[in-house]
Amino acid sequence: MKTFVLIAGGTGGHLFPAMALAQELIRRGHAVELMTDHRVESYGADFPARQIHVVPAATPSGANPVRMAGAALTIARGIGVAWRGLRRLRPDAVIGFGGYPTFPPFIAASLLGIPGILHEQNAVMGRANRALARFADVLAMSFPATRFAEKHGNLEKVLTGNPVRDRVRALAGRPYPALDGKGPVRLVVTGGSQGARVLSDVVPLAIALLPEELRRRLHIVQQARPEDIDRVAESYRRSRTGVELAAFIPDLPERIAEAHLVIGRAGASTVTELCVIGRPAILIPLPGALDSDQMHNGLFLEEGGGGWVAEQATVSPQSLANRLLELLADPGRLEAAAAAALSLGQPQAVEKLADLAEMLAGRHIQSEGRPMK
Repeated sequence: MKTFVLIAGGTGGHLFPAMALAQELIRRGHAVELMTDHRVESYGADFPARQIHVVPAATPSGANPVRMAGAALTIARGIGVAWRGLRRLRPDAVIGFGGYPTFPPFIAASLLGIPGILHEQNAVMGRANRALARFADVLAMSFPATRFAEKHGNLEKVLTGNPVRDRVRALAGRPYPALDGKGPVRLVVTGGSQGARVLSDVVPLAIALLPEELRRRLHIVQQARPEDIDRVAESYRRSRTGVELAAFIPDLPERIAEAHLVIGRAGASTVTELCVIGRPAILIPLPGALDSDQMHNGLFLEEGGGGWVAEQATVSPQSLANRLLELLADPGRLEAAAAAALSLGQPQAVEKLADLAEMLAGRHIQSEGRPMK
């Protein structure tokens, strides 16, 4: 048995792939610990780790020197906390999943000589991972073309894909639901783990512009921020459209598998799960994101034939309604896009990443001359 410490920021986009890897490593008989930040309370309650360690972290950005100094002190404190925890745990390897909360534990692991893998979920290498690359042994990539990865020429790079949880893998390749001109049409609208206000603003108004006959057939499941739910519900009520609204959809993978079309952001987890399950989507990438990572994720799906990208700056209720009319009138096109999305999926990503973690841990044991645990 080996011990692995997984390091991830406390949001769904970082925790979900870490959770998938934890499940696989535990199946293989290994021990798993998680180091993360305080947000784990919202998204990681059921994380399958032997223990969850909350490490102080901060984002070193902004022009305010006082805030920068405060962030530096927090990071230094986090490195100290992580160093003491890692020294006690003596893991065989650490795997970081990006975000600035990864910073203190990953640096502490490097100081202790513990080998590390950085996993990049997006089609653009994140700034935290770029900064940490010098301390890593391997970069595991989710997309064949990962922007900025080429700048780290001496770093070993392996295409593993983005791990998905067991419940998502169980839905891989489920047949696309039949769609005709009379039966129900199922839409799922999701803004990622933190919601997206633009979807609350635009989607209900776009639905209201559709012909009444089509609206009656719609079965919509929509995620919205808690503060937006009442006004979104009122908008659907006015258009006499049935909708199920929630701030968090616990069975989202199953709802996606039942859907004919998904409307959402283009976060790495969203795009990965769409591809593994095989469902078409209209994606509205988060604008203004550093290095446009969501735009690159969305373009990967669009260029592969599995979806359509709409920029937030130009999307409107009318343009979205027109796209919906166009797609829902052509079931064959949606089914073809579902098949294309499925062809882009990598449901075996978690096995590949687990193999890589075991290999790196094995190298370390041999170099240290330590007995196997």
